[in-house]
Amino acid sequence: MRHLQMALACLTVAVTTLIAADWTGFRGPRRDGISSEKGLLRSWPKDGPKLLWKSESAGQGYAGMAVVGGIVYTMGARGEDEYAIALDNTGKELWATKIGPVHDWEANSWSRGPNATPTVAGDRVFALSSKGDLLCANKADGKELWRVSISRDLNGEVNAVGGGIERFGWGYSWSPLVDGEQLVIVPGGKDGLFAALDVKTGKTLWRSTAVTDAATYSSPVVGTLAGVKQYVYLTQQSLVGVSAKDGQLLWIHKRDEPYPDVVCPTPIIQGDQVYISVGKGGGSELLKITKEGDKFKATSVYSEKAIGNAQGGVILLDGTLYGYHENRNWAAQDFATGKLLWPTKRTRQGLKAGAILAADGLLFAVVETGPEDPGIVGLMEASAKEYRELSQFTLPAASKKRKSQGAVWAYPSLSDGKLYVRDQEMIFCYQVK
Repeated sequence: MRHLQMALACLTVAVTTLIAADWTGFRGPRRDGISSEKGLLRSWPKDGPKLLWKSESAGQGYAGMAVVGGIVYTMGARGEDEYAIALDNTGKELWATKIGPVHDWEANSWSRGPNATPTVAGDRVFALSSKGDLLCANKADGKELWRVSISRDLNGEVNAVGGGIERFGWGYSWSPLVDGEQLVIVPGGKDGLFAALDVKTGKTLWRSTAVTDAATYSSPVVGTLAGVKQYVYLTQQSLVGVSAKDGQLLWIHKRDEPYPDVVCPTPIIQGDQVYISVGKGGGSELLKITKEGDKFKATSVYSEKAIGNAQGGVILLDGTLYGYHENRNWAAQDFATGKLLWPTKRTRQGLKAGAILAADGLLFAVVETGPEDPGIVGLMEASAKEYRELSQFTLPAASKKRKSQGAVWAYPSLSDGKLYVRDQEMIFCYQVK
């Protein structure tokens, strides 16, 4: 019996390790930007950690990278079409499946190509193009299993604030969320903000008709708030929670005025609370969700300017929030009170604004360099006391396919001790363990 128990314990450790290594979609398996990996390098050489491989076949776009079993799944524009793409553990292309046409227009000097990150679940990959074409493909060979047009089939709408095109904005940018047999998406518009599709067939299971806000550039998250499982999303003027069972509206927290510019960062759920942060003066806010009888209520705990995050994401570790404020500086904020922990005064920091992920007490940042500069990757200690930069290096090349005002905006990924960084068509894989 003892030998059986030991064998089962070893098997549990092996399975846990395997799951922890996979980065299954946008901001990792829990959409919080946090990896459970340990034993990572605490500093890097001047030229960076060991570069294992580099690919130049990802195409244009800001799509992130899902990494499962060492295979990288991403998206990119090639010519006038966007593709879902799989690369092996050497950077060699395994397959590329056309999703749909590129969303672009003459006055757009910022972006071209997909913005979302593919989601991998079981033997399937779910990929969303900037034009709103949603593809479900076989993970092994990229064979199309089903597809849905968010704009045509679901009458979707993206908020066009900041100069985007009506109904399409700057392109669909949220990443699909798989929750059991449901694929949770955000069409937006008058037919309903949320929708759930059957992961096997693409058939619509329900639609959140009580909320008709347009979709933004944020991604939906799932959590249990006030004892009820729900999906949460941040729109241009509201934070919304709907039932995971049928999409019924549970609560809505409306702002007095809509956010003045694009809404990108994803909400963070902790217990019965939801944290949001938006740039361009949006600041940050923490809300507590309560339930009395059948009624839910969202109450603001605080509203502060400590972190106003435009698009790089915020990390919550051990009660401390880490992110950058208004493209000016990295900052740490107390989750419970909203108090700014650092910087307490304007101090010079080595790293500029960017997208982050966390692992092993470290923060990995990809700086928003542009329009022609190579990307910079930085390593910081996740310290609530002060800004502690450990290392940084410059990517060995810069994409020539960025638009005139484009930057290095793709979120990084971490899987099995490897850090993946993207600059348009180029993906770099570094050994950080």
